[in-house]
Amino acid sequence: MVLCNLQLISLKDGISVGSFLAKLRRNGIKPVVQARFIRWMILPTQLSAGYLLGRNIHWDLLLILEENDTIPREAQTDIDATWSASSGVSSKAISSYAAMNVELLHPAPGSVKPPAKHTIEPSKTSQNLEMSPELDEWITALPARLKEHPVSMLNLLAFNPGKKDQYKKYGAEFSAKVGSKHGGRVKIVGRVVGGQAQRDGWEEIALVHYPSVQHFASMAADKDYQDVNHKYRLGALKDTFICCVMEVDDNGNIGNIQSTQGKL
Repeated sequence: MVLCNLQLISLKDGISVGSFLAKLRRNGIKPVVQARFIRWMILPTQLSAGYLLGRNIHWDLLLILEENDTIPREAQTDIDATWSASSGVSSKAISSYAAMNVELLHPAPGSVKPPAKHTIEPSKTSQNLEMSPELDEWITALPARLKEHPVSMLNLLAFNPGKKDQYKKYGAEFSAKVGSKHGGRVKIVGRVVGGQAQRDGWEEIALVHYPSVQHFASMAADKDYQDVNHKYRLGALKDTFICCVMEVDDNGNIGNIQSTQGKL
């Protein structure tokens, strides 16, 4: 196991993601994960909710750094707010992440199945990891290249007493059956051991890949997935949040797309 430091970062007005990442590179820091924060998919309701959702913070960036890497002083001055989680992660997951990620972000032509048709009607809200009219409208309004671009979903998890094993059953079902059906692949999973996340009561992190946000939506609207979700996941969780991120190059760009906070 290795210790990784996850940080959600809100940059000061006028600071671009590219200029911030450039300061990291100048100081020899290469994040395991560097990604633009796109949107909340599920909001926290108890743990950290006041900090993560309050005070009009707009989160810009997700970083996952290896244990000995810290944000240099010259880059710290660019940060308006941050939220952190130190996690124990498999050393194999970290060492193989870059190579695996290249394959996921740049799949061979024809290797990714198109998103499946929805098999159940939308729910009023997406808070239970279900499809909703609001989520459907947001996806429909996205530019085509963003709509079809690979995404990662950052999950923070806290469990009801005695329910962690139940959630493990959900994870097994997800990996073996429903997740893979929609291109879902767990990239990083770890136990929270420090940072604000631990102080607030979070227990685990998971970063999960999907070929596009449309694939994620198709999973949420799949009856087979919802059977597993309701049987194992919902009752096991004391609280959770999921945010959608898109990984960026060292200039802060999503793939070949010159993105800005306003466009997203």
